[in-house]
Amino acid sequence: MDKVISGAVEAVRLVQDGASIMVGGFGLCGIPENLIVALRDSGVRDLTIISNNAGVDGFGLGLLLESRLVKKIIGTYVGENQEFERQCLSGELEVELVPQGTFAERIRAGGAGIGGFFTPAGYGTVVAEGKETRMIDGVPHVFERPLKADFAFVKAWRGDRAGNLVYRKTARNFNPMMATAGRVTIAEVEHLLDPGGIEPDHVHTPGIYVQHVFEGIGHEKRIERRRVRQA
Repeated sequence: MDKVISGAVEAVRLVQDGASIMVGGFGLCGIPENLIVALRDSGVRDLTIISNNAGVDGFGLGLLLESRLVKKIIGTYVGENQEFERQCLSGELEVELVPQGTFAERIRAGGAGIGGFFTPAGYGTVVAEGKETRMIDGVPHVFERPLKADFAFVKAWRGDRAGNLVYRKTARNFNPMMATAGRVTIAEVEHLLDPGGIEPDHVHTPGIYVQHVFEGIGHEKRIERRRVRQA
């Protein structure tokens, strides 16, 4: 089955106001840059974004925040975005911070059809407020529910026309599990290949999880925070 679409603009036409979207990447590595820009330009509003981090000012998910398109963010790290900070402190933006390991497991559970799990992470903190707790082997645990979304926007290094994907290095952190947890998964790839162009043993995300794929353009691959040593 050929799942190729023309590009990010066509992809985001599927998104409506109020949608929930998982956005892959770790920091600024492996983020679906074309999809984020197209989503910003589409003007859809009241989005719930599920992502490890919130981008930076002027790039990545920071573009959606600057355009006031996001009503809620579920993530783990938000320290590089001043506009995020301003909207959060002013009450304009709803924020749910999740321990990073718990965040990853909630997404994995969502993609696997698991109804929830117990974890010791967050017990005795605000993370556990209102949640079921249980003692397991003498250790207090918190019950966490799975995370799923209307859409998963993922970025891969290579993909074929059937939707099979291969990620490269750090980009493999959240993209693969998010691809399984979106009702509609859209993959932006750096290199689009014909079927058979990827060795079966090299596939990270099987095409069964991917509904649409396209080859992105102009990927910047920025550094989130550049640190240099004085000479």
